[in-house]
Amino acid sequence: MSAARDPEDLRHSAAAGDAAAMHELLLRHLPGLERFLARNAGDLIAAKESRSDLAQSVCREVLERLATDRLQFRSEPEFRHWLYEAALFKLRNRHRYYRARKRDAAAERSGAASAPADTTGPGSKVRRREQQERLAAALQLLPEPEREIVRLAHLEGLAHAAIAERLGITESHSRTRLARALAKLGRLVGPEA
Repeated sequence: MSAARDPEDLRHSAAAGDAAAMHELLLRHLPGLERFLARNAGDLIAAKESRSDLAQSVCREVLERLATDRLQFRSEPEFRHWLYEAALFKLRNRHRYYRARKRDAAAERSGAASAPADTTGPGSKVRRREQQERLAAALQLLPEPEREIVRLAHLEGLAHAAIAERLGITESHSRTRLARALAKLGRLVGPEA
């Protein structure tokens, strides 16, 4: 069995893209992450998924993200904060997923089988076109820097490293700007889209 790595060395290696170092760093934080998820999951998610499954899912996504992005954190507490933000993002997505009409708990209890949504009919095409028009109009309301970062990330499909290079900013600034732009865009478009 190898000796535990120096925390500072481990942090630097993980931030530089060393998957083994990131794996070890995640293992160190796994018990705290599971406790954090248990405290913040809420009844709906806790009834559907175990905290260990949620923690594994968060860790898997972190490792996948490491393959395309370089992480920037200067300390262990900063890494923990970043990891718990990723966990909160996961919980919000899972909550939305379970609250969707097709996953409604009442429908599950009653055993009612919902018919699959018609995604090919004329009504569906009209709704999709209306949503696209609302999105395009909302994009135009964003300031140019926010429109640009959304375009680079979601239309051109660039990773944060490429966006940062193109805009002359850091990757963490790219992530922050994109998150803020998407939040603003979501408020402009509305929840139905």
